[in-house]
Amino acid sequence: MSRVRVAAVQAEPKWLNLSAGVEQVIGCIDAAADGGAQLVAFPETFLPGFPWWMWLNSVDWGGEFLARYLANALTADGPELRAVAYAARRKGVHVCLGFAERAGHEVFMSQALIDTDGKTAVVRKAEPTGLERTVFSTSDGGLLVRDTGLGRIGVLGGTDHMRADLRARMHEQREQIHVAAWPGFTVYYGEDKEWGQELDTAASVRYAMDGSTHVIAPVAVVPVAGWEVVDARMPDRRLLRGGGGVSRIFGPGGLELAAPLAEGQEGLLFADLDINRSSRPGLGDRTALRVASGRIARREPGRAVFAEPA
Repeated sequence: MSRVRVAAVQAEPKWLNLSAGVEQVIGCIDAAADGGAQLVAFPETFLPGFPWWMWLNSVDWGGEFLARYLANALTADGPELRAVAYAARRKGVHVCLGFAERAGHEVFMSQALIDTDGKTAVVRKAEPTGLERTVFSTSDGGLLVRDTGLGRIGVLGGTDHMRADLRARMHEQREQIHVAAWPGFTVYYGEDKEWGQELDTAASVRYAMDGSTHVIAPVAVVPVAGWEVVDARMPDRRLLRGGGGVSRIFGPGGLELAAPLAEGQEGLLFADLDINRSSRPGLGDRTALRVASGRIARREPGRAVFAEPA
């Protein structure tokens, strides 16, 4: 199969409401399939949403939300993930789903790759960031790369793309399609406004170029109104800001294959991939450049101009 249509989800999770979240995921799978997608990718920990309260200074918030988060996390063999797998089989699409996995009293940042037969492979994020480890546990660091009818598909969550050792291990797997699942772009008060979005987008572009692979980068929409809390020390300032979801799809050279949705807009981003372009050992399309700011520079194709004959 040389042409593959994919969809990246850009939506607000059903925060801490697992049953509503599963219904939402199934609805997105149905909509993606109806749009012709053969693979649909969801953001990191889309179920039940990324725990943004980690940024907050209140101990009460941490204790309250940790208990609710554990209660709304999935188990790898539970009915919720089986329902998602059934939806994938029913619609005949591959699904990559980021979710919080509950195992006893621990929670892991996990990714599930589900094929058209409903078979599910799950991997846990090996090294959550220091802040993420206030909620999530570490794991053994396995890789999730599978041969499918669409090509060789792999997935990493969020900040794993900043780890050079892990990127190198993934590139050795010769992916043709890579899912870079991000939880959203919300920043703590005082950080540069573009830090999250610019850095993470640059990481997705670099992965596409270095791995000569297509990259689907789904991102969750995070309305700050749903999480903002007034800092008691500075009552006139909010702790969290930003919150725009900007999903992207890149070709092996780092060029965007679809115009992004508006920041914060909910929907599906579709693109058609030419899998033959991501085959190694070719270098792929190198017409995109990374610059120091992290922004993407595009090199437009030149136009040949012919002189009129004398």
